Amino acid sequence: MTTPNSLSARSEISTTELISVSRAVADLRRGEMILIRSAKSAIAAIATEPLSDHGLERLRAIALNAADIALVLPRVRARALGHVDANSGFCALQPQNHANVDCLTLGVWANPLLDMVEKPVATWRTTQTDEDAAIRLAKLARLLPAIVSVPVDPAKIDEFATRENLLILAEEWVNGYEDAAAGSLRQVSEARVPLENAENTRVVAFRPADGGQEHIAIIIDEPAADVPVLVRLHSECFTGDLIGSLRCDCGPQLRGAIAEISASGKGGIVLYLRQEGRGIGLVNKLRAYALQDRGFDTLDANEELGFDADERVYRPAAEMLRQLGFSSVRILTNNPEKLRGLESWGVEVSERVPHKFPSNGHNAFYLQTKKERAGHLF
Repeated sequence: MTTPNSLSARSEISTTELISVSRAVADLRRGEMILIRSAKSAIAAIATEPLSDHGLERLRAIALNAADIALVLPRVRARALGHVDANSGFCALQPQNHANVDCLTLGVWANPLLDMVEKPVATWRTTQTDEDAAIRLAKLARLLPAIVSVPVDPAKIDEFATRENLLILAEEWVNGYEDAAAGSLRQVSEARVPLENAENTRVVAFRPADGGQEHIAIIIDEPAADVPVLVRLHSECFTGDLIGSLRCDCGPQLRGAIAEISASGKGGIVLYLRQEGRGIGLVNKLRAYALQDRGFDTLDANEELGFDADERVYRPAAEMLRQLGFSSVRILTNNPEKLRGLESWGVEVSERVPHKFPSNGHNAFYLQTKKERAGHLF
């Protein structure tokens, strides 16, 4: 198949920088400290979710001023804690009795699923760009997007990093990570896998250069590359795809797409993207479910946790199509954002093919929210 060049441009960050961010993501999940340097400042930070008292003491020890310790929180949570002027995406809380604040207290303040005994006595400020990058890392780690940070002396950060075996990240590396990871995808495995409703099927796995999670292309029959190919972009859903959850319509959408593509007689592709929970991860999706049980809809639940209503990116799908030799698609979806996402990365969308399934009684509110608030076309 011929390979179009519409997506040949790559992010400016290097493979070495990409791998450094990937390592920092793993460090953050373990409760390790990360160091981020911007043009004007530098911070040390630990994600609030795995924070320990030992980690908190390490932050205080490296801080330029221990009184400047900050808990960076989503705007919604900041308002719940009493910050009435919280209008930006994230805010920094600086406790007045910082020396007496422990990791348990910080964890309660950060987690919208936990009830507070009393609101913190604190001052508030806007976040710095290096703190915003640390929040981005927490999201990439699929942790609650909340971090504890302290300012560090930029002149001493290299010495500290060497002594403690820590990486120093530039904030632009973090901001460029997702694009660079998608641009680095390469085919690593392929096999014939007959499916229940599509026996003539190949499965091709793609892996990014940092060794991250693989995305999967399910190629049904042998679609022609010179006409728009029928494609379904499907974000993984453990609960819906694997164990049959009735809270969403993901399982029927996945199996229905495979059956419809096979029945078309022209072949097509299901791109199975590792973007669980609209990009927030399985653990956070379960947290969002818990919030939905308290009355939040699916979009507000994500935002309560500190995520965007939809955190997915579409360059991985576009890159996979490019490498498979397809530049024009007919897309099975009810979500107009998927059309815009593919087109923004150079894939021509010639047609939207509706892909809807009836409510099962448990997901009626979920489907209504997707229609009324997310703009899905049912």
